[in-house]
Amino acid sequence: MTTPLTLTPGRAPDGTAVLAAAGEIDMSNSQDFAAAITAALDGAAGPLVVDLSAVEYLDSAGLSILFRHAERLELVAPPVLEPVLTLSGIADLTTVRPVPSSADGT
Repeated sequence: MTTPLTLTPGRAPDGTAVLAAAGEIDMSNSQDFAAAITAALDGAAGPLVVDLSAVEYLDSAGLSILFRHAERLELVAPPVLEPVLTLSGIADLTTVRPVPSSADGT
């Protein structure tokens, strides 16, 4: 069974390529994640921002994909993913930013 994962490509207001992920990234859907990153990087002039704000779980299959493209990625990660990103070493290879807090404090 495939774990639910939604992948939404887009652009930030400054034109930077963004891939937003929501759900869980594991072995059952890691090929979809890899394909979405590859597609988003295709033709991108600068780094791809992978927004993991709505990701609740990331296993070694997902990490291996991030490692494969680390030099071209910037990650936005929620607090729940910070330990795995730090302990795995991916945080040493690419920029990992915290999820921005909303202006209204929610």
